[in-house]
Order: sequence, then structure tokens, then C-alpha cells
Amino acid sequence: MDDLKTKYLGLINAAGDEATLEDIRLQAVGKKGEVALAMRELGKMTPEERQEQGPKLNALKDEINSALTAKKVALGDAALNERLAAEWLDVTLPSRGRRMGTIHPVSQVTEEVSAIFADMGFAVAEGPQIEDDWHNFDALNIPPHHPARQEHDTFYMHRAEGDNRPPHVLRTHTSPVQIRSMMAQGAPIRVIAPGRVYRSDYDQTHTPMFHQIEGLAIDKDISMANLKWVLEEFFTAFFGTEVKTRFRASHFPFTEPSAEVDVQCSFEGGTVKVGEGNDWLEVLGSGMVHPKVLEYAGVNPADWQGFAFGMGIDRIAMLKYGIPDLRAFFDSDLRWLRHYGFAALDVPTMRGGVNR
Repeated sequence: MDDLKTKYLGLINAAGDEATLEDIRLQAVGKKGEVALAMRELGKMTPEERQEQGPKLNALKDEINSALTAKKVALGDAALNERLAAEWLDVTLPSRGRRMGTIHPVSQVTEEVSAIFADMGFAVAEGPQIEDDWHNFDALNIPPHHPARQEHDTFYMHRAEGDNRPPHVLRTHTSPVQIRSMMAQGAPIRVIAPGRVYRSDYDQTHTPMFHQIEGLAIDKDISMANLKWVLEEFFTAFFGTEVKTRFRASHFPFTEPSAEVDVQCSFEGGTVKVGEGNDWLEVLGSGMVHPKVLEYAGVNPADWQGFAFGMGIDRIAMLKYGIPDLRAFFDSDLRWLRHYGFAALDVPTMRGGVNR
């Protein structure tokens, strides 16, 4: 037994790798190893011999297993030390660069637009995205038979049987905010209303959810001339170049007279450049607030008048930054933002003040 101990402890000590160590383990304490075979011989011994030899064999098996474990740890440490000696890391090198987060173009343009109108004295107003039928349609002089009030154009909220409350919709524009603002503040008033709106439409230039900003100015002597000046000042500041506008007569239930507004542009190489060229591009609707809308909002049209306008934030973002498909704002890999050069605003946000 002492010979087995000397033999295997020597082999274990001399083992140079884990494969050799495994072979030694099998030779010594494996099912067919020498120690296992010796333990089988215990059955042929007398009780007195088994009582003497059994503990010695168990102690030998434990000692060999302990030596195997210790040698395996030593071989692992040696391999690690060898790897550490061969490899190295220069901790003085700078770390890998990390890409900074970017502001989504819709959020960035909303901040830009709000800041420009704030400079012209417009406050920011907000309202609910789920509107009742009256604020979304009736108060804006939109009649019951108007196509916008049909389910193929508007998302109506589900109502349980027996629910007799007025219909509610996902607001189709931010114009209800104008009604709520006039009802709460009266006149004079000057506000813009940015926010999400919803319509049942989906193609390259329409999405079921998009962003809109509307403006309202009510005072004693406001005219279409004031509207034109405000819009031209806005477009010039937003696009960074002088932008001419063109008004075309149109019809909206909530304004009278009404006008579509075009901006000067050029179409070259599949891109639109605002503020140059001999072409025109429609960008928003506008007009003088209809007297009935003023009445619904509790403002006397005999004493007050004003203008209103509305435009898509997503669309003017597309124009400014050359983004070809409106759907890319919502259903694509946002890594495309880097292609259009978006980074954090270099001016404080509306929440932190505006420095222009």
C-alpha cells in the first residue's frame, strides 16, 4: 500500500498537463484502477484483516484524490500565469468611444418650432389626446355630415352597451386645444398647440399617429396680413434662409376666409430645397377664425377676431432634414438618425429656457 502511495503521488507531482493528470486518476482511483482493485480484494479477507486494511485503503484513496485536486488547481494557475505573461493590456490607453444619444427629429423640431414662436409671444398650450366629439368637431364648426367625422377617417373610442356619454375620439388635430384655451382664458390670446394627433391613414406621407402644431392669435385688430408676417418670420427662422410664402384660397369649416399656404422651393435631384427656386410646396392650412368658433369658445366675434394655422411637425422635419418617408419616423431602425446628422440640441430646451 505504501508502494501505491509513493507511486501515484510521484506521478501526480510530475504530471505536466491536465490530460496526463486524468490518465493518472483513472490508473489509480478509476473503476478499474489499482486502488479500486485492491478494495475489491477486501471481500476475500477475514473480518480482522478487513478491519485493518479497509481504513488504510480509504485513506490512500482520499490522499490520492486530494493530491489530484491540488495538482489540477496548480496546473490551472500555471496556465493562467503563462497566459498573463504572454498577453498584456495597456491601461494607459484611452477607452473605446461611446456613441452619444440623439434627440428624435420630431422632438427636436417641436422644440425648435416652440422656441421660434415663443420669441413672437406665443405661449405653449396642451390638451387631452382623447377628446369628446364636441371639442374635436362641433366647437370647430365641423358639421355632422363632414367626412372627417366618419369612422374611415377618425378613430372612435369603444363604448360599452348602455354607455350614453357623448362619443370620444382620438383627436384628429390639436385644434380642440384652441377651444379649451379660449374657454379658459378668453381674449386676447396667443398660443401654439403642439402634440400627437390620430387619423386613419397610412402611406409615404401619412401615418395613423403623427404630430401637429397649431397656432391661434385673437385680438382687436388682427388680420390676414398679421398671419402672413408671422408665418414668413417663422419659416425664415426655421429654415435659416428667407422664405417667400403664397396664399391660395381654400375652405376649412373653422376659418373664414381660409387659405392654403405654400412656400417657395426648388426640386432638384430628388430633393426639395426651401427658400429658393421657382416652385411652390403646400405646407399648411390657415385663415381667420370663424365667428361661430369664437362663439362656441365664449369669445364675442363682434369684439374680437384673429387667425389660426396648423402644420405637421413631421412634414416640416422631413423638409428641413431631407427625410424622404414619413413612416421612417416610427417603424424603422432608429440608427438611421445618424445618417441625417441628428445630435442633441446645442441650445437649452424650452424647459430650461431659450437662448436665441
